[in-house]
Amino acid sequence: MEVKRGIAVSPGVAIGPALVLDTEGIRITHQTIPPEQIPDAILRLRNALDEAAAEARETRQSVTARLGPTLGNIFGAHETLLESIGFRNQLENLIRSQSYSAEYAVSRFIRDYVKRVEDDAARAPESYRAEVRRRSAESIDIEKQILIRLLGQNSEPLQELTSPVIILANDLMPSDTADFSPRTVHAFATESGGNTSHTAILAGALEIPAVVGLGRFLADVSGGDTIIVDGTEGVLIIDPDDATIARYEEKRMAERSRADRYDSLRDKQALTLDLTRIQLLGNIELSGEAAHCLDRGAEGVGLYRTEFLYLNKSTDPTEAEHYEAYRSVVQTLGPDRPVVIRTLDLGADKFSSVSRVLAVEKNPFLGLRSIRFCLQNLDLFKTQLRAILRVATLGDVRIMFPMISTVEELRQCRTLLNEVKEDLEDAGIPFKRDLPVGTMIEVPSAAIMAEILAREVDFFSIGTNDLIQYTLAVDRNNENVANLYSPADPSVLRLIKGVVEAARKEQIEVNVCGEMSGEPLYAPLLVGMGIRQLSATPRKIPEIKRVIRQLRVQEAERLAESVLNMETARQVGNYLRDQLRRILPGAAD
Repeated sequence: MEVKRGIAVSPGVAIGPALVLDTEGIRITHQTIPPEQIPDAILRLRNALDEAAAEARETRQSVTARLGPTLGNIFGAHETLLESIGFRNQLENLIRSQSYSAEYAVSRFIRDYVKRVEDDAARAPESYRAEVRRRSAESIDIEKQILIRLLGQNSEPLQELTSPVIILANDLMPSDTADFSPRTVHAFATESGGNTSHTAILAGALEIPAVVGLGRFLADVSGGDTIIVDGTEGVLIIDPDDATIARYEEKRMAERSRADRYDSLRDKQALTLDLTRIQLLGNIELSGEAAHCLDRGAEGVGLYRTEFLYLNKSTDPTEAEHYEAYRSVVQTLGPDRPVVIRTLDLGADKFSSVSRVLAVEKNPFLGLRSIRFCLQNLDLFKTQLRAILRVATLGDVRIMFPMISTVEELRQCRTLLNEVKEDLEDAGIPFKRDLPVGTMIEVPSAAIMAEILAREVDFFSIGTNDLIQYTLAVDRNNENVANLYSPADPSVLRLIKGVVEAARKEQIEVNVCGEMSGEPLYAPLLVGMGIRQLSATPRKIPEIKRVIRQLRVQEAERLAESVLNMETARQVGNYLRDQLRRILPGAAD
């Protein structure tokens, strides 16, 4: 049994078989086989090795002819290993002695080898480690080539999984997780990543446990191994013993019981003890999540991220596809609940496979992303604006522009919106003329200019995920600097306070929609800073409501005043935990 610790990004416990994505989704369905199947397994193994060796030989010859013997010899090494009597005998011995399936024997043997090599490298000079990484990657590639031949049609794309698995990978793009179904993907864990990557956000939306930033572990696990993912504590357990499985089964049942207790809050308002109303809204990625908002007691949608319409598609979504997705959300929530639709935020960690694929950039978070991308692709942008204006006739729909960094950008967006209104008017197509317009505050320049921006819009929404990373110059997806990424940093809190004051001066609404708003720890602080609207992943809303219903505004304001005089994130975090334990014992844990 091995225990790995990483970053908890989506709570809950899952126990099940591993599906390792560095072998391209190849799924090993059986670890062991009955004794009578051993001869057939060995025959299948030999045939697969012969086929893989033959392909390696052909590749070596082809590469040598085109690029010379140095590169060709890479595949020559593959060929030599695949034909090695010693290699074959060790695999066959695993099948005979352990009753392993041919697939599992290959995966287990190669991954044990990779783990031994990497363990040795940890004690070796740095100059040797690049060679180890190369050998490890080649070994995993050989594993993949053999498994493809052994499994044939049993290789399962994620969309076609028929039984539950736990996904393990080095990293996952949002386009990967967009194919996850909670019915078959019960959890995932990755070597890389941070707690506010969009992959992590989607895991929360799908309500499946997830842990990221675990560091290297894929060499320790084979497809089909039993895995535990604890997305609450940030733990991955490989090959757990019976006692550990029993303990986590008990924890899983306790979490379900707690969720049932939260159901009692669903129809109650988020009122403080002194009867101040805090509006709680849901963040969603997919139209089907609108029902989750209602189930968890949200009063509407405060952030509808729309870029997932663009993932895993070979063409841009049409106006009709945009309209139908938005219509579904509005109709689910009803005409009186607000739905804030954020325009496309493609780029950085949200690349898509659409026709306007973004070029690889040296620094994508500072490049052509979000509103900058839309303003350079006006046909794409207008298509979305048309759909939003049309669907707004069905309910309380509002539009919000992301990543605004200058007043000029915001004015460009408003001018374009007016042009689209004129086009719809000329075509005789119904639309909402007085559509409320807001902007996200997620770039320090926007926070600094909030007083001027507030005169141009109907509402603000503070996107704390990006505001934190741009303020602190910390890549939110980089586990190597994850310790520097903190919502409690005084610089971030002072920017938020300034935005709230600017909004109050111009009498416009201000919402907080980043991951910070879904953490009970920060709820008293945000209320004390003057926030009266929070938007979070639906599953987090009951916890936030529970804290708010035990809070007094004057108490929260005193808390905020103390925090804004602090100098370090550590001071702020420790103070907030102490205060939350006092307000609601147990919540800070």
